[in-house]
Amino acid sequence: MLGRIVAALPAIGHLERTRPVHYLMAAALVAVALALRMVIAPQDAGAQFVTFYPAVMLVAVFGGFGPAMVAAVIACGLADCLFFPPFNGVNVSNNAVLSVSVFFTDEVVVCGAIAAMQHHFRQRKLTEAALHESEFTYRTLFDNMLNGTAYCRMIFENGEPVDFVHLKVNKSFDELTGIKQAVGKTMTEVFPGIRQKDPEFFIKLGRVAMTGQQEKFEIYLNTLKHWLALSVYCPQPEHFVAVFDVITERKAAETNLRIAAAAFDAREGIVITDAGETILRVNQAFLDMTGFSAAEVVGQTPRLFKSGRHDAAFYAGMWNALGQTGAWQGEIWDRRKNGEVYPKWLSIKAVTGADGRVSHYVAIHTDITERKAAEEQIKNLAFYDPLTQLPNRRLFMDRLHQALSASIRNGREGALLFLDLDKFKLLNDTLGHDKGDLLLQQVAVRLTTCIREIDTVARLGGDEFIVLLGDLSENSEEAAAQAKLVGEKILAAVSRPYLLAGHDCRSTPSVGITLFGDKRDSIDDLLKQADIAMYQAKAAGRSTLRFFDPDLQATVQAHSAMIEDLRLGLKFGQFSLYYQPQVENGRIIGAEALIRWQHPERGLVAPADFIPLAEETGLILPLGQWVLESACARIFAWADRPGMADLTVAVNVSAHQLRQHNFVEEVLSAVDRTNADPHKLKLELTESMLIDNIEDVITKMNALKSYGIRFSLDDFGTGYSSLSYLKRLPLGQLKIDRSFVTDVLNDANDAAIAQTIVALGQTLGLKVIAEGVETEAQRDFLAEHGCNAYQGYLFSRPVPVEEFESLLESAVPA
Repeated sequence: MLGRIVAALPAIGHLERTRPVHYLMAAALVAVALALRMVIAPQDAGAQFVTFYPAVMLVAVFGGFGPAMVAAVIACGLADCLFFPPFNGVNVSNNAVLSVSVFFTDEVVVCGAIAAMQHHFRQRKLTEAALHESEFTYRTLFDNMLNGTAYCRMIFENGEPVDFVHLKVNKSFDELTGIKQAVGKTMTEVFPGIRQKDPEFFIKLGRVAMTGQQEKFEIYLNTLKHWLALSVYCPQPEHFVAVFDVITERKAAETNLRIAAAAFDAREGIVITDAGETILRVNQAFLDMTGFSAAEVVGQTPRLFKSGRHDAAFYAGMWNALGQTGAWQGEIWDRRKNGEVYPKWLSIKAVTGADGRVSHYVAIHTDITERKAAEEQIKNLAFYDPLTQLPNRRLFMDRLHQALSASIRNGREGALLFLDLDKFKLLNDTLGHDKGDLLLQQVAVRLTTCIREIDTVARLGGDEFIVLLGDLSENSEEAAAQAKLVGEKILAAVSRPYLLAGHDCRSTPSVGITLFGDKRDSIDDLLKQADIAMYQAKAAGRSTLRFFDPDLQATVQAHSAMIEDLRLGLKFGQFSLYYQPQVENGRIIGAEALIRWQHPERGLVAPADFIPLAEETGLILPLGQWVLESACARIFAWADRPGMADLTVAVNVSAHQLRQHNFVEEVLSAVDRTNADPHKLKLELTESMLIDNIEDVITKMNALKSYGIRFSLDDFGTGYSSLSYLKRLPLGQLKIDRSFVTDVLNDANDAAIAQTIVALGQTLGLKVIAEGVETEAQRDFLAEHGCNAYQGYLFSRPVPVEEFESLLESAVPA
């Protein structure tokens, strides 16, 4: 009972400033006890201590052991003096001494007990207060930690920790998991993705926790879309604290750094500058490319590498593009440390800071020296005669096409001079082909000296040369006189003696001349006219020149009649589509749609006889649209037929069609009207189409590609578009021209071109198909060099749709 009372009373009397009060309280309580004693039993010696006991105990409780002892001494003295006879004096009788001694001893024992209990309960309260404060501090820290934290108990199975029960979690843990009542749930229930990703994860986690090791686990949870770093420690057996830290941003930053580091170590040269163009960093590829060291480059500006080949306007355009779009790319010439000027493809990207201002520039440099050399090699193989280094027929035809267009625009006349060496076959037979080749080379040099820089002289083959004169007089008679003057210079120059490896010989030319201007003659007509005039010169005795006589050409009238028939053919539906299979790995994968004209009188007219006329007259536009819509209708018709649904149909597009501003809309209109699958439609373009306005061509191609329509570059190798444009075109396929395939087994140049085109297609990730494959030997050669798609008479000539469909039911030659 006394213990409970003491425990319940406040712990006082232990501070120095309150000690005097406690001693005064001792005296006061003894005085109060004395007064009560006098009132209760003033003469009863047996009750001498009845009021002093409580007084001393109260002093002990509220004042401590020292004041209680003072109160006991005073109480003993007063009791002895006042309540043991004789009264009012000190009595040392045996009975009084014994009573006082017993009283005093009791008081000492009781006061000591009270003091001991007070000390015990005071320490316990201090401990409880400290524990309460510690618990409050822990709970406050636990609940307000930014990291998700959980206190867990391990669940064992066969002695291994296989899961964990959450006993306590903080607010951040609730926010991380999105679970309001995670307490009592297992970690599998809260994080189901962990066990799915790593069934042994919980066992490894529990083992680490039990060993007390400090280890972090990084896990990615699909359910939370977060990377988490999990740290654990074990405060007591079979329990641990788990701290979850979201590290998604850090992991993303690490990934970006790895990607950036990998990109910086790429094969392309990379240069990083500040906004003021000062070079901050370069990679090893750039140093290898330029020959400089990092110390020589860092701190400089890119002007260190200027080649001097570009004017101020070029760089102004570059910086203008960077300012407007934040990026620029193009071909540029720079200088290496050793002074060598070389071409490269440069891409520059502006990097902006948080304020939107440019903070850095990142430039990627690709050395295209080898590519330019390959371009030049292909150009020479494709466009120049290897013996004389003069333009060949392909290049000449293109230049003639441009000259005709220019003549129509500016109204000035032009001329063709067709040249054939007299008795060249006899010279070859008598002196040998090596001497004949020497003669052709010397003739080429002499012809070149007879013309202006704007004119062209080409070798068509054998001993035939042709000269193109442009920008002559607007007056036909004056133009004829100018052409005659050049023809006479050629006669004089070519007729001079030759020294061929020690052999003197003479050779004379026969020259036929025809003029062109606003008559809008076709190229074929002009070549025929010049050829006819040349034969007129031979007929006149050789070593002379003749102009074309229109009265002798009956084909001119036939030309006009053909144009009129072409208009009627369109009107009355005389055209149809034939289909030539395209084969890959022994299987028909598609077909090229080829137009045919069934004339009521002429019969089946070859495309070469009417397509040029359609181009010349503009009828190619309605004719091309008809072909496109007919091919799309066939795609739709095959869509639900077994074995045909996956076929692609290739359609040739003319330059006139591509140049139309509404070309994209016309193609999409044909697809929509026929409900054709655009992914099955392939448009074939020729290289000559890429000469004018390449940016417009790329824009139109990209627009159609976005709908699934694919593109093939037809007759590749016969044009002269830059390969720098080729990689920008959204092509899916290159087609090797039949002119290379025909002699691929006999002509080293054609074989080299074919192999180069296949290699180029593989480099650019484009499919390659060869047209004009007529023999198994040609196919085997192409297959050996990586071309596995073919089109040609070996598999089938172009056939009507019914025959093509029956081909699908038969085996393709292996």
